[in-house]
Amino acid sequence: MRIAVVDDDGDVVAFVRAALIEVGYHCEGFATAAALLAALRRDTFDLLLLDWNLPDRPGIEILRTVRATMSPAIGVIMLTSRADKLDITAALGSGADDYVVKPESAAVIAARVAAVLRRTAPTPQPVRTVRFGDHAFDRLTASVAVAGIDIALSAKEFQLALTFFENLHRPMSRGYLLESVWQSDATLPTRTLDMHVSRIRTKLKLVPENGFRIVAISGYGYRLEQFDPGECA
Repeated sequence: MRIAVVDDDGDVVAFVRAALIEVGYHCEGFATAAALLAALRRDTFDLLLLDWNLPDRPGIEILRTVRATMSPAIGVIMLTSRADKLDITAALGSGADDYVVKPESAAVIAARVAAVLRRTAPTPQPVRTVRFGDHAFDRLTASVAVAGIDIALSAKEFQLALTFFENLHRPMSRGYLLESVWQSDATLPTRTLDMHVSRIRTKLKLVPENGFRIVAISGYGYRLEQFDPGECA
């Protein structure tokens, strides 16, 4: 899971990052709203922790922007020193998933993050086979069948394809996909990802006439879309 912490207090960012990295999250820190918004244009995060009092723009405005323009899969926690009940009400009413008043312990912050992620990015149930229309994914054998016909995929191709289907219609950055599938910090050449996307597009017939397509998002990454094939007739 990728998490962004936005606070102009460097000590707070360092504290929260250390708490979340210790329990296994990938966490990045930002000092301004502008820096976060720039990062969101090029990368994917599962959760944002937002301070209210940022130097360039109030955190609640960032919350509203995220809720109006981005995937609902992104969790948002307001992590702020503002404890007024009206502020809490305004943040929750604007789409925050939780509201944590600073200072708070590392254990509580990590627990709040885990609770929000269980709601916004739930771990798939440990079932062996998952189906998406004609596409059946067998997690035990890392194999895929399309309309009952077995398709040979490599381990990485299988994981990438499953990531796309489990995040249907969600834009995902190159870095997010590389980390999710290759467990890297986006250090692999991007052509590695492009090559694997091309292969699964061909092997799984992810083309408009079959009701699926992988869309390349310039300067960002990819998105798998599902639709009625008749829409492209």
